[in-house]
Amino acid sequence: MNKVFLETAEKQFLYYKQLGEKAMEQLETEQLFQAWHEDANSIAVIVKHLWGNMLSRWTDVLTSDGEKPWRERDAEFVNDMSTREELLGKWEEGWNCLLSAIRSFTPEQLSQIIYIRNEGHTVMEAVTRQLAHYPYHVGQIIYAAKMLKETPWNSLSIPRNGSAVYNGNKFVKPKERRHFTEDELDKD
Repeated sequence: MNKVFLETAEKQFLYYKQLGEKAMEQLETEQLFQAWHEDANSIAVIVKHLWGNMLSRWTDVLTSDGEKPWRERDAEFVNDMSTREELLGKWEEGWNCLLSAIRSFTPEQLSQIIYIRNEGHTVMEAVTRQLAHYPYHVGQIIYAAKMLKETPWNSLSIPRNGSAVYNGNKFVKPKERRHFTEDELDKD
């Protein structure tokens, strides 16, 4: 069962990574750095925060606290990037750190206690915690991208008024055990 958890967690993380990428791809570079007002975060700032969190949480996850002394969380909310390439570089670096950690775990390690800000979590609890945190921010990226996009939005899921067709395609297939993200991840 723990092996299934790790496989499922990886698929979920990859799915949300892909959603964020598909949202950002729909924007002009300057839109990635726009915020509605001074208290709002641009997509670039959200990406920078995800990057900082992922590096801190998943570097040496089994042997050091997830809140690293070198992390400067407050600085994550100040945009100092100016190019799409730099933004996507941080995006990839953060996700690669996370995914490398997930792929390195053995099922037996899921019950091992690790620490985040001196609070003990099992590895499974830490993974679950981030499965809530990262999609929360990816949702912010998608929402901001939809608001900023000046041309029609390309749906990232079932298009509006497309549920009947989508469900019809699902129910003509035989029942099988598979993760819901497999269709989405197989598209690329």
